[in-house]
Amino acid sequence: MISLGMAVAGRPELAFYTELKPISDEFVPAALAVSGLDRDRLLREAPPAEEAMGAAARWVNGLREIGRPVFLAAPAVWDGMFVHWYFTRFVGHSPFGATGSGVDLRSYWMGLTGCEWVRTRKGTIKHELGLTDVPHTHHAGEDAAELAQVFDAVLRRRGRER
Repeated sequence: MISLGMAVAGRPELAFYTELKPISDEFVPAALAVSGLDRDRLLREAPPAEEAMGAAARWVNGLREIGRPVFLAAPAVWDGMFVHWYFTRFVGHSPFGATGSGVDLRSYWMGLTGCEWVRTRKGTIKHELGLTDVPHTHHAGEDAAELAQVFDAVLRRRGRER
């Protein structure tokens, strides 16, 4: 993991972004290219994982003033695995709890709408919610803001359907 973005659904002013110094010489060049980040720059300039994840944990814990932080991802199985491992490895525990306290957007949407799994891709959800102007850039901070905006719209839809 070379960058981490987090945002709060319904609160666009509450966001966190950090880059991380790579912890290994092993990486997938195609995945690095999608991120748009320069690995050599990260090696020189990014904070070590302990520092970056410590800052992330402090930010998450600061959210407790407004409620219980819950990790949201799409898919949570993939993103949650990396984020949880980095927190436990470099901070000693996850601020989201021992099990990660996470919500998977796709599973949530499937439960809310009763649709088939194939209809739970984030792009499909965005289209159904009318969020066609919300980009997915592959920048961790921007994508976290995107996901928060999508989930906020999902929650508002759920409120209207009750």
